[in-house]
Order: sequence, then structure tokens, then C-alpha cells
Amino acid sequence: MRPGMTAERFEFITGRYPRLRVALLGDFCLDRYFDIDPARSEISIETGLPVHNITGVRCLPGAAGTVLNNLVALGVGTIRCLGLRGDDGEGFELHRALAARQGVDLAGFVAVPARNTFTYTKPLLHRAGQPPEELSRLDLKNFTPTPVDAQAAVVAAMDRIAGDPAGADAWMVMDQVDIPETGVVTAQVRERLGRLSAAHPNLPIVADSRRGLEGWPAAHWKMNAAELGRLTGRSLSDPSAVVSAARSMAMSLKRPVFITLAERGMIGASAEGAVAHVPAYPVCGPIDIVGAGDSVSANLTAALAAGADLPEAMHLAMAAANCVIHQLGTTGTASVEQIRQKIFAA
Repeated sequence: MRPGMTAERFEFITGRYPRLRVALLGDFCLDRYFDIDPARSEISIETGLPVHNITGVRCLPGAAGTVLNNLVALGVGTIRCLGLRGDDGEGFELHRALAARQGVDLAGFVAVPARNTFTYTKPLLHRAGQPPEELSRLDLKNFTPTPVDAQAAVVAAMDRIAGDPAGADAWMVMDQVDIPETGVVTAQVRERLGRLSAAHPNLPIVADSRRGLEGWPAAHWKMNAAELGRLTGRSLSDPSAVVSAARSMAMSLKRPVFITLAERGMIGASAEGAVAHVPAYPVCGPIDIVGAGDSVSANLTAALAAGADLPEAMHLAMAAANCVIHQLGTTGTASVEQIRQKIFAA
């Protein structure tokens, strides 16, 4: 067992998960896996090019949907999804995959005509006795601004949850798109998020953005060390510099911040300036880091909503991430039981 988490606190925190209500706002995408058997490969008569024969198709929620998968795996009682999808086949598959998850509320998940459903298509070669080999990914995205009426629908869904006394015990916000203003978390949505944060200073709102959090409202910011360096304009090659920058940022925001450090673990700083470092768990054999950050986001959000302090939430998140990276050929999740085994059998 690692220091910083007792069995009693673990059971208290995770025992509250089934009663939690989490609002999950952001870019949900479809992770579509094509399982390919290379023994069935052939050459196209028409083109002379190789043909990869697909023997199985798996459609799973990705991006913010990966956070959702982890919240479901933890047994969180209600997950209220706020996001957008296209009115297309990929959108149908994404909606169906989300609806199949226990405790998911899709009242705020809106279909938008003439928009593509954000999709990652991942061809996987399966060879006996070897980890799956991912071929070049095929992405389906949007390259034009999100329509004004779609943004308004997201804000209206936020208003409904914010105005409900039983709306949400915590929020997790995931901004996954590469081009600003083409996804769910637009400037208009961030402005509404800022008003929510100001009105509820003690409400956990964990925010993560692929492009960094510059210009975002105060919230529980989560980022890696490189993103922190770009945001602060500082060189953070020394661990003490990361600690100093994280502390300054948290005190300025008046909200906690979390800085992931890959194999070095995670640093968290409270609004009062207290700093904690939780090391990463050792790896064993092949790993796949896809989805590790999303598992951290989900576990931080659930744990904080359940009453964990910062070090406790970070311990749970680091254990979950280690479980996830050892799951190959898929974007993994970690259950409470898996996290328990990782913490108390280590």
C-alpha cells in the first residue's frame, strides 16, 4: 500500500460514487475500431493495391466519451452529457454507444444537421501472440465554426443543470478539437462556464483542453507540464519550477490545479498554495498511453465530488491511469476494484 490513502478513506470516497451526479461537457467522439486479420489480406483486382479485410467493427465513445467510460466504470450514478453530434450514421452509432452505458443522461446531447460527428477510425492489425498494431488513423472532423444555434443549445442545457438544485455534484469539461470554435467548448460556452464557476466557488469543475487553457475561466485546471510552460512562458525543465508555477497559478485562480508529469506522476496545488506530488506507478510490460489522461480527469472529478482531498484524488487518479495504460488495443478504463487492487496490493 502506498502512503496517502487508507483503506477507510478509500471505501468512504468510492462508496459515494453511486450517488454522484456528474455533468460531462465537451467534445464526444466516436472511436471506431476496425479489427483486421492479416492472414486474410489480398490484392485488389481493380487497383493492384493491398486489401485489409475487416473481421470486426467496434464502436465506442471517445474523447469526452472516454471520460464517460471511466466514470461508468467507477459506478458513478448519473452522468449528464452535454455535447453535439452530427445527424449522420456516425452520430447514430455514437448516440447508441452512449445510451448503452448505465446512468447516462443524454438530454443535453444535441444532433446538429450538416455537421460531421467527430470520429476517430482506428484500423488494428491482429497477429497471434503480439499486441495489436494500429495503422494510420482516419479522422472525421469539422473545419468550420460551430453554428450559433448549436452553441445556444449547449448553453441552454448548461442552464438547465445549473438551475437544478440536484443538477450536478461536479463538472468535467473536455475540449478535444484542434481548431478553436469548431467544437463544443466555444467562447460562448466558456463564458457560461465562468459564470457557473463564479456562482459556485466550491463546486469541482475540472477543465482540460487539447489546445491549452489560456483564456479559460477559473476552474480546477488540469494540464501537462509542457502546457503549463506555454501558459506561463517559463522553462519548466526543473521539477521545482513546475511546483512553483503550479502554486502561483492555483493561488491566482483561487482554484486547484493539477499538472501531469507522465512517468513522474502528478503535482497538485491547492488554492491556498499547498502542493502535493504523487508518483506514478511502475509499468510492467507493453503499455498504451491512449486514454490515460482521460482516466485521470474522470477519477479526479469523481473523487473530488465524493469529498476526497487533493492528494487522495491524485492517488486514485494515478492508480487508475496505471490500470488503463496496461490495456492494449482499446482505450481502457479502471473500475473501483481494479484501483483498489493497484493501491493496496502495490
